[in-house]
Amino acid sequence: MEFFAPYLNIITTVLYLVSVAILLWGFVLCLKDFLAPHFRRMKKAERMRKLADVKNGLGGYILLALEVLIVADIIDSIAKPTFEDILRLAAIVAIRTVISYFLNKEIRDSEQQEKIQDKEKETE
Repeated sequence: MEFFAPYLNIITTVLYLVSVAILLWGFVLCLKDFLAPHFRRMKKAERMRKLADVKNGLGGYILLALEVLIVADIIDSIAKPTFEDILRLAAIVAIRTVISYFLNKEIRDSEQQEKIQDKEKETE
């Protein structure tokens, strides 16, 4: 395992960088989508819907970045399998899983609310 440790460290570093790149890319795309409606004439309801879409999109990028970070932490704990590292990994995975769960729940709730609003508009 000592032979693979330097390579696993490189892989872990690359995954951390990929996670940051995902977050930055998602931020840039969502910022563009956030600003675009402000330069067009739109009704307030349409602008609010666009804002919800941007929020859900950014949440998706955050979830993806968190999953990549979990993979990086698992690989890191494989490279350095001390008891302290395993406990640290368990805590990190638990925290990130809770964050992912609630973020995913918020995205689903927002999408359901959007569907309800669409149905209400169709019946009017």
